[in-house]
Amino acid sequence: MAAAKEILLRRPVAATIRLTVPAGGARPAPPVGPALGQYRLNLMAFCKDFNARTQKYKPDTPMAVTITAFKDNSFEFTVKSPSVSWYVKKAAGVDKGSTRPGHLTVTTLSVRHVYEIAKVKQTDPFCQYMPLESICKSIIGTANSMGIKIVQDLE
Repeated sequence: MAAAKEILLRRPVAATIRLTVPAGGARPAPPVGPALGQYRLNLMAFCKDFNARTQKYKPDTPMAVTITAFKDNSFEFTVKSPSVSWYVKKAAGVDKGSTRPGHLTVTTLSVRHVYEIAKVKQTDPFCQYMPLESICKSIIGTANSMGIKIVQDLE
């Protein structure tokens, strides 16, 4: 019986919008304005809520946002932490990865860096139930595909 009640309480979804917005930098200008405006969502409410949720991050950190727009012009959104590749590039101190990964090594990272990135990514809604070891393996794979070598300790 609970399933029937849950179905009746659901609101009809108009759209699911995915954006990458700088932390603390949501403004009603593009890309946020046109994406939310076409579904007649309250732009200023989203900007204030997003900026309040992301104030703990450094400005200009790219945050992935998934906005669920409902037919009654209301919305919900979830904020994910920045991508693994962004964290790896910041930790390595490079602007972009290798042009030939597997052949050219751009720089090296220690396992300690990988562990710290994994601890941050574990707070993500989609990674919170994954073991830390699995997240670390995924980060190592991302670093290898960017041409960044993982070592035990940096010399």
